[in-house]
Amino acid sequence: MIALADLAPQARFASDIAGAVLAVGATLYVLRFGDRARADWRALLIACGAIALWCVMSIVAYAQGPSVEIAATVRNLALIGLIFCLFAADGRDESLKPTRPLVAALVVVQLCQLVLLALTAPFGAGVGMAFEIGVLLQMLISIGALVLLHNLYAGAAAGSRDLIRRSAIGLAGLFAYDLNLATIAWLGGEFPVVLTILHSVFAGGMAAIMAFGANNAAASRQFRPSRTVAFQTLSLLLIGSYIVLMVVATRSVALLGGDIARTAQALLLVLAILVALVWLPSQRLREHLRVLAAKHLFQHRYDYREEWLRFTRTIGRGSNQDASFPERAIKAIADITESPGGLLLTPDESASLELTARWNWPTIEVPGLASEHALSGLLERRNHIVDLDEARAGIDHCGELEHVPQWLLDAQDAWALVPLIHFDRLVGAIVLARPRVERRLDWEDFDLLRVVGRQLASYLAEQAGQHALIEASRFDEFNRRMAFVMHDIKNLASQLSLLSANAQKHADNPEFRADMLITIRSSSEKLSGLLARLGRYEALPRQELQQVEMVTFASALIERFRSIHPVELTHGEPVMVLAHSGNLEQALTHLIQNAIDASEAESPVMLSVEGETLGARIQIIDSGKGMSPEFVRTGLFKPFVSSKEDGFGIGAMEAREMIRAMNGTISVESREGIGTRFEVMIPRAEFDRDRMKQSAPAQERAA
Repeated sequence: MIALADLAPQARFASDIAGAVLAVGATLYVLRFGDRARADWRALLIACGAIALWCVMSIVAYAQGPSVEIAATVRNLALIGLIFCLFAADGRDESLKPTRPLVAALVVVQLCQLVLLALTAPFGAGVGMAFEIGVLLQMLISIGALVLLHNLYAGAAAGSRDLIRRSAIGLAGLFAYDLNLATIAWLGGEFPVVLTILHSVFAGGMAAIMAFGANNAAASRQFRPSRTVAFQTLSLLLIGSYIVLMVVATRSVALLGGDIARTAQALLLVLAILVALVWLPSQRLREHLRVLAAKHLFQHRYDYREEWLRFTRTIGRGSNQDASFPERAIKAIADITESPGGLLLTPDESASLELTARWNWPTIEVPGLASEHALSGLLERRNHIVDLDEARAGIDHCGELEHVPQWLLDAQDAWALVPLIHFDRLVGAIVLARPRVERRLDWEDFDLLRVVGRQLASYLAEQAGQHALIEASRFDEFNRRMAFVMHDIKNLASQLSLLSANAQKHADNPEFRADMLITIRSSSEKLSGLLARLGRYEALPRQELQQVEMVTFASALIERFRSIHPVELTHGEPVMVLAHSGNLEQALTHLIQNAIDASEAESPVMLSVEGETLGARIQIIDSGKGMSPEFVRTGLFKPFVSSKEDGFGIGAMEAREMIRAMNGTISVESREGIGTRFEVMIPRAEFDRDRMKQSAPAQERAA
């Protein structure tokens, strides 16, 4: 192998050239772009020129000889003068008179270097006592300059620090390098080879830093690494420290010698590998580092530019192309707080919140009615982000404590409830899961989540508008199809007209009369059925409602399905309701048939009838495939939307409209993979009769 000493001359020559290029470039930059109105401009120009001169003389004299020492003295004197001018640039050259003696002392000590050079030149510099004195003088100069720089920067005004920062960094780097070089030389009796080789290129680099601060616009620029760079740098520093620690431990064990050393080294190696495998891939460790860096390296926790880019990227595309928009919406806001999961709750027709979607949080149990309308109203009025830890501790900010549902308080991994407000209207609310690294919500979390929540609410409102337009277009298509229905009616009318005309000619023919009766009956049935379907969704008149005993009615329905699929009456409580038996039969038949279609062949469908104060509660329960919350909310009762491959998407809507026409209600609760429960409420006959009596006088007065 080639020894370092053999490469030292070439390396020193390359370092001198690089340093000279950097220093000359710095001098030209100050001359061309420097702010000449500044008090330190001329001194900075001279200092950069002196560094360039020293590097050039090192090249010419091969880094040896009196000319290099004289150039080094000139360089140091120029640097000391620059320090004094920096005090003037800060406006403190008159107020800090005690610094002048120190500056003068440094100049005298530096001139002593020339005297020492002159005295020792005939005998050879760098020998014996002269070498130690010269190194000691350089240490004194470096220490004094660093003390001056500390006083300069520590006492500078906030506005002046931006102007003198880069000059102070360059000067501190130069004198700290000289101090380190001189200290090692004084302790070791000779200059270290590597530091001596790198001296010129380091000085050129410091000159470039000082030159960059000569322009006020450039000086005001600050180095602000992104959070990603900071986190990666911190990780690399920890990994590097870990490697250094392992190397030191291994080298220390090697000092023992023999078999013990080899055994200990092997154990340390195995231990290091195990620690690396457990420690380095740890998600929790990375999150701890992220929180640590955010607390101590940055003024704000969030990198708002990066968070906004990630938010728009998730909303626009999503990391998983199969994820629905509500799931991407949850992920977009959960990523901001490092939450591992979340829920999206949206208001229903009665303003109560219900589950619409969940992302990466399958374990939490959410009831069918997630919260009452009172919580929705409070979130809409106050736009208040609920800290669930504070709610569990009994801390109440705006009356939200009495409205937060118990299931949210019981779920210890539920962390925050973020309202989504669009034009002062609650579009939804997102429940965030607790981050893996435990921390409390603060003002920065609240501000960012509130802004992001408004943006997310606008996206959700836009999607709802798009769905409404799609539904309107489907109704347009439905209206176009109605033209064909009208065409069928016209055909029936034509047939009847033709039949009437022929009757005048063939009325005496018995066969014609028989065919005529069949045709009339068929046309009448077709028209009646068509008119019944067209008028099904209107409120039924009083005379068409009749008393129906629900247990008998349910038993008859079960008997109809006995040969098709097992349907069981689990509970039957006699109760009399007021309903249209035909429409009620069709609505319940549709719900039972849906339950059968979703169930396995031998899995029974449960039917129950219970009497309530105001009416009868009919429940239809199956253990089938179930439906997603999103489909229940946005698709179940919407026309032309079906979970079946061959479904028309009209049956559920028909059933609901029929129940509503009888003053009833219908609700549904479903879980994918578990089953579905439809609940129908029909008013009691006596309750409906009393209500009709109460409304009759009002109708008469209105008339």
